[in-house]
Amino acid sequence: MEVNDTLVDKIAHLARLQFNTVEKAAIKTDLQKMIAFVEKLNELDTTGVLPLLHMSDNVNVLRQDKVKGSICREQGLKNAPVHDNQFFKVPKVIKK
Repeated sequence: MEVNDTLVDKIAHLARLQFNTVEKAAIKTDLQKMIAFVEKLNELDTTGVLPLLHMSDNVNVLRQDKVKGSICREQGLKNAPVHDNQFFKVPKVIKK
């Protein structure tokens, strides 16, 4: 696969990035190295090799959930800068 300025421009557009000519040349070189590496890996015979799902045989070790008490509404609103005794009041962020 050939990495040219058109491909770099397309990738930059999709990623919403802008590059100057020096950066574009560096990115072009890096992309060529990455593609060459992947093409080298494609030469390997991987028949009979199972996909690696995890780096180790460990499974997720999660703690047990513990039921704890909660606080009442008054305590929750106690330190709120602005509230109406039922809800937190915050500035409007969605404009119609």
